[in-house]
Amino acid sequence: MKKLIAPSILSADFTRLGEEIRAIEEAGADWIHFDVMDGIFVPNITVGVPVLKSVRNITDLPLDVHLMVDRPGRFIEDFADAGADIITLHVEASIHLDRELNLIKSLGKRAGVSLNPASPITLLEEAVEIADLILIMSVNPGFGGQKLIPYALTKATRVRELLKSHNRDDVLIEIDGGVTTKNIGDVSRAGVDVFVAGSSVFGADDYAKVIGEMKRAIS
Repeated sequence: MKKLIAPSILSADFTRLGEEIRAIEEAGADWIHFDVMDGIFVPNITVGVPVLKSVRNITDLPLDVHLMVDRPGRFIEDFADAGADIITLHVEASIHLDRELNLIKSLGKRAGVSLNPASPITLLEEAVEIADLILIMSVNPGFGGQKLIPYALTKATRVRELLKSHNRDDVLIEIDGGVTTKNIGDVSRAGVDVFVAGSSVFGADDYAKVIGEMKRAIS
């Protein structure tokens, strides 16, 4: 399975977002990660459907929408219509996870399930039969620029084992939070396929250099 770099626009310069999107695309990004926060499920508010529509108009890269919101089922169809390719819900926030994952898939999108750092992987036991992607939070969600929580790597390995036990080797494992050029090799060896990187990419002077270093480390 190909390993993918998904820069998070949470760390981009929003005064020049279009330029930032084009820059990471040219630098070799595989996906664009789109963090949606509501100030309820997590202690911050970010962007929504209008911004996603604008981003969809300027890139053909897959848009990886991470709904860090209370009762995310309310917004699935709006984000699907706005151009999301992957829509990920938090198991802690979704009341009807089975229904909502199947709704995402019925709309022709890939369905993801996310776990906060201290949430046990047992919460995924049934969802792995439906999901296309499992997103492991390696920081407590709500803010960019945090350091990766080390036990997230053990969790990734355990999720890979869970997927194998269900014959779901086709499901992608994504990690979000604190990924850098220094630790991405260890993260990859833990079984991760998709690497969300915010401040480590957008905080660099040369996006292509950072993304190139990341790809070499996980190759």
